[in-house]
Amino acid sequence: MQKTLVILISLVFALPLSAAFTKWTNKEGKTVELELVKVTGEGEETAGFFTMRNGRRVTIKKIDLDEESGKLLETSRPAPAGPKSVFDEVIEKNLVILDDKILKAHKLAQKPKKYYIFYYTASWCGPCRAFTPELVKFYNEHKNENFELVLISADRDEKSMQAYAEQNKMPWPHLKFNQLGAFNNTYNHGVQGIPSVIVCDLEGKIVSTHGRDLAALEQLVK
Repeated sequence: MQKTLVILISLVFALPLSAAFTKWTNKEGKTVELELVKVTGEGEETAGFFTMRNGRRVTIKKIDLDEESGKLLETSRPAPAGPKSVFDEVIEKNLVILDDKILKAHKLAQKPKKYYIFYYTASWCGPCRAFTPELVKFYNEHKNENFELVLISADRDEKSMQAYAEQNKMPWPHLKFNQLGAFNNTYNHGVQGIPSVIVCDLEGKIVSTHGRDLAALEQLVK
C-alpha cells in the first residue's frame, strides 16, 4: 500500500489541481489527492474506488487509511434517495463547501427531510457580517436531518464569496457563484434586503421569511 501511494503521489502532483479531488492519507502518513468515485463494503471491508489525475483508477481499503481519511471515506457514501424536492437538480450539481480555506465541489451526504434554508448574504453587508457568526453557531449546534442550509451570495465576485466563507468558518454548503443568477431567476423568494433567511419546504413553498429569529427557527427545524 505504501509503495502504491508513493507512486500515486509522484504522478498526481505533476498534474494540475482540480476542485473535485480530495486529500487522502494512509497509515504511513503518505498523502495523495484523488477523486472518489464510489464506496463499497461495510466495516473493515469498506473500500473506495478513486480516479487519479491521469484518468487511471485505484482502489483503497478503509483499513489502509489513517483515522481521518477512514472517517471521510465512510461519510462519503452516496446520499440516500430521501424525499424528492423541487431543488434537487440545482442542489445536486451546483454546491460548494469550505475545505481547507477553499470552496470545493460538494454533494450532500443526506438530503433534508423537511426544509431547505436559504441564507442570502454578502461580505460587503455590515448587518450580514454581524449576523453570520450567530448563524454559524446555530448551524453547528442544531444541524439535523430535518434541514439543510444553503448560502446564496450577493457578493460581487467569487473571490469575495470565498473569503467571506473562510473568515467566518462557514460550515454549510454554498450555491456556486456562476449559478446565482439562474437560481434567483427560477426561485423568487421575495428578498428585499440582506441578510435574509428563507425557509422553504421540499415543494418550494416558503414556510418562513423570518429565519433570522433563531429561537423560532430552532423550534421549526426540530
